Amino acid sequence: MSPDLLALAQQLTADLDLDRPPVQISYLEAPPNGVARHPGGAPSVCTFFAEGTRGPFYADLAEHEACEVGAFVLGVAPAGDLGTRLMGTVGMFQKAGYLAPGEEASIPRNATPPKFVAYGPLGTLPSAPTSVLMFARPRSAMFLLEAAHGAVPMNGRPMCAIVPTLNRGAPVAMSIGCIGSRIYTEMGDERMVLGVRGDHLEGFAKDLRRVREANSAVGDENTRRRKAAKRPFKA
Repeated sequence: MSPDLLALAQQLTADLDLDRPPVQISYLEAPPNGVARHPGGAPSVCTFFAEGTRGPFYADLAEHEACEVGAFVLGVAPAGDLGTRLMGTVGMFQKAGYLAPGEEASIPRNATPPKFVAYGPLGTLPSAPTSVLMFARPRSAMFLLEAAHGAVPMNGRPMCAIVPTLNRGAPVAMSIGCIGSRIYTEMGDERMVLGVRGDHLEGFAKDLRRVREANSAVGDENTRRRKAAKRPFKA
């Protein structure tokens, strides 16, 4: 465990009003020492994201391939059985009107896949995070946007594409989620996913704390003005 990352996890949880801990995702060349292997059977890559909020584990590349879309996003070549299943799923999505023809080509994905991926609450793994994801309410996304100092990429389907978006250079990113991720992760209708690239985490946390303090001061002033208004707002 990393005391520094555990402290950052506590701060992010408080400043973003999280009810699940931030989940750390670490791309690795070898299995991490002292971390349990996932027992298998996860129906989607985003299932790993949700399970990573509850405890640390790792999975090899093959264990991600039950989810053909998630494996494609992870960077696995769409060949063999995986490619056949992916083509079938994309065809079904297009027939249902869920994807436009050719839309799959624009989905962010890793250029190369990792050999192993470790997941766990931030600070509970023996390796640095490649990225950190948080299941958060829209109010928290407001704070993330203000702390980002610029445009923040946002994706929808598939939600797991937020990770390659971060890996390809975005310091922070957001995903409004997709229907699959809402089912597999049980994130609920009121949450979205916020992401921070691992090497940007410390600086982001400092900016976020400043933003929260500023919002507290501005919020107090707005509350005072509303109470002093001659025509109070009526919903």
